[in-house]
Amino acid sequence: MAVRLAALLPRAVVVVLIWVLGTAAFTFAADTTMIGPSTPTGPAVPAPAPDLMVPSVTGQAYVFAKGILEDAGFAWRVAGPVRGYAGNRVLAQSPAAGTRVTNTGAPTIVLHLVRGPYGEHGRPADESSYLGTRVRLANLAVAPVQRPARRAATKPALKPKAKPAPKRKRKPTTRPARKPAKQHTRKAVAKRPPAFRPASAPREPLDEISLPARALRLEAWAAARPQRTSANVQHWLYQHAWIVTGAKFGWWHGDRGLVTLIGVDRRIEGLWGIGHRSEAVARAALAHVRRESR
Repeated sequence: MAVRLAALLPRAVVVVLIWVLGTAAFTFAADTTMIGPSTPTGPAVPAPAPDLMVPSVTGQAYVFAKGILEDAGFAWRVAGPVRGYAGNRVLAQSPAAGTRVTNTGAPTIVLHLVRGPYGEHGRPADESSYLGTRVRLANLAVAPVQRPARRAATKPALKPKAKPAPKRKRKPTTRPARKPAKQHTRKAVAKRPPAFRPASAPREPLDEISLPARALRLEAWAAARPQRTSANVQHWLYQHAWIVTGAKFGWWHGDRGLVTLIGVDRRIEGLWGIGHRSEAVARAALAHVRRESR
C-alpha cells in the first residue's frame, strides 16, 4: 500500500502545478482585457445659447420697462431729448417687440421716452448698470446666389438670303388725331403747421394721426365705459402722455386735443375714481400751449 501511494504522489503534484499555472494565465488575460487603455475622446462642444425674444415695453413706465428687459436678458439705453427718469414712459423701442435676436450676452434695446404725468425726480439712469452687447438678428443666413454658367458663344449658321418680296402699294388712310394724354396731378400731401417751435423739439410724425384725432378716439373709447383693468389703465395713460407731450412740442392743433383730453379725464374720474392728477397735468399743458401760441 505504501509503495502504491509513493507511485501516485508525483502525478498528483504535476496535476496541481498544471492547474495553478492555468488559473494564473486566465487571470492575467482577464486583467489585460479589462484594464486596457481607453480611447481618447475629443473636446466637448458647448451647446449654442437659445435665441432671445424682444419683450414689449412700449407704453410702460420706465422703471417697469427696465425690470422687464433685465428679466428677459437684455440691456438698454435711452435715446432722444427725454432722459431716463423713473416716472417717464416708453414711447418707442428698437428693435420692435417680438423680434428674435441672437443671445450675444445682453443685447442692447434702444428706448425713446416721453415725460410722464408725475414729474421728473431723482437722477436719470439712461442705460443699464451692466455692459450691453450688440443686437444681432437671428436667422439671417443668406444662401449664396448661384450665377448661371456662361455658355460658349457659338457662331450663328449662315442662312441664304431670301429675295425681297415686291412691295404692295397701299392706299393712304386718314387716321384720327390723337387726344392729348391727361396729365396726372399729384395730390398735395396735407401738412400740419406747428403752433410754435420750442427748442430741440422733434417734428410731428405725419405717419401718425393728429392730436385732435387721437383725443377723439380716446373719447369714444372712454364713452364705452371700459372696466378698470391694468391694460385699460395703461392704454389711457399712454394716449394721455402722447397728447400732452405732443402739444408741448407745438404740434398741430395741440390745444384742441388737450380740450378733448380734459373731458376724457373727467369721465375716467367718474368711472374709475382716478385721473385728478392727469387732468391737472392736461390743464397746465393747455395753458402753456395757449401762452406759447400767441
